[in-house]
Amino acid sequence: MDFDRRTFVAATAAGLALRAAPARGVIQSGFPAGFPAGFPAGFIWGAATAGHQVEGNNVNADCWALEHTVPTTFADRSGDAANSFALWPRDLDLVTDLGLNSYRFSLEWARIEPASGEFSLAMLDHYKAMIDGCLKRGLRPVVTFNHFTTPIWFAAQGGWMHADAPQLFARFCDKAARHLAAGIDHATTLNEPNLAAVLQFLLPGGVLEQDKAMAVAAAIKLGVPTFLAGNALYHPDPARVQANLQAGHTAGKAAIKAVRSDLPVGVSIAMLDDQEAEPGSLRDAMREKFYNCWLRLARADDFVGVQNYERARWTRTGKLDPPADARRNTMGAEVYPPSLAGAVRHAYAVAQVPIIVTEHGVGTDDDTIRAWLIPEALAALKAAMDDGVPVKGYCHWSLIDNFEWLFGYKIHFGLHTLDRQTFERRPKPSALVYRDVVRASMAKG
Repeated sequence: MDFDRRTFVAATAAGLALRAAPARGVIQSGFPAGFPAGFPAGFIWGAATAGHQVEGNNVNADCWALEHTVPTTFADRSGDAANSFALWPRDLDLVTDLGLNSYRFSLEWARIEPASGEFSLAMLDHYKAMIDGCLKRGLRPVVTFNHFTTPIWFAAQGGWMHADAPQLFARFCDKAARHLAAGIDHATTLNEPNLAAVLQFLLPGGVLEQDKAMAVAAAIKLGVPTFLAGNALYHPDPARVQANLQAGHTAGKAAIKAVRSDLPVGVSIAMLDDQEAEPGSLRDAMREKFYNCWLRLARADDFVGVQNYERARWTRTGKLDPPADARRNTMGAEVYPPSLAGAVRHAYAVAQVPIIVTEHGVGTDDDTIRAWLIPEALAALKAAMDDGVPVKGYCHWSLIDNFEWLFGYKIHFGLHTLDRQTFERRPKPSALVYRDVVRASMAKG
């Protein structure tokens, strides 16, 4: 491939910046006092991204269609995103520059199967090159087969409400696994299939109705009865969607296992750290509503992915506001480092299978919050492991600032900044903190 100057700048500047950064000791990095002894040998240390959020120009995806619908709830269009479809080697280098041993990324179903039953060998080869690129760098590929976005044709026939949805997803998993499974380290079928229910308690009022209006407009534009995107918040029949997602996970896992039986396969669940603010609170009911059915389903899996960003303190009637002195993220929610360990403990209590933290981080423009969060959360996670919770790995969200769905490019989760004009990535101070945490853990392990 020929690279112009802009691509060259994006592909070199971040690595030069990180390599030039002085190595920092444990104290300077802000580790909590008494940071725990080493994590076990073979622990997965990673950073995560998702296809639509970083690749760019994912024109056959449901989300792309909704971004260009009037009205739309999206603050921005994804456009070129981080141009990671071209710059994925640079992204892998960012991961290795941090001393990590794993990269979590996703396959884009809409690229691989742009029309129903038509599979692109070129796109399958693209993801195979990414997997091979990980292996050449000593990185363990943790691959999500579907991170929210589905092909437009799938959404236009009703998405996960359609009776054939589980079988169509299994067909995709079969095709992708036959091409890619040999090099994958761990696989998840679906990303946060329970998220719509959780977000109804977290997002600002009115978003659900706006999401419904956007979906109706997209259906009219395409001349179909229902357009249901993979990350839709409004579901005309939530029970049917959840039933089909669960059947899709089971069928997709079976398709992957049929190709490679020894490949560990699981599903990633969005989880709050639910706490009782008073006796008789709603906590247990909310756990049942949000994720317990998925955690019970995961008992048949090789692991379950936990994705945590917040805690929730429940009373008998609702959820408490954050404490007045709490550190806050961009959305105003509390940043509470022990929430990760709390979510992991509950996930294991129900699922009784090993855990991989497939996402954890914070959306903020104040990088000192991220630099504080990472070691504090990992110290609490290690305490849970010392108590017997089998945690196999931790993947920080996200490797770079990216397209954050409805919020566009306004919320920043990255360990690296992104210049959307040059695609240059630069490490934030929190990236160096994470690097030092991993170094210290490996040295002690």
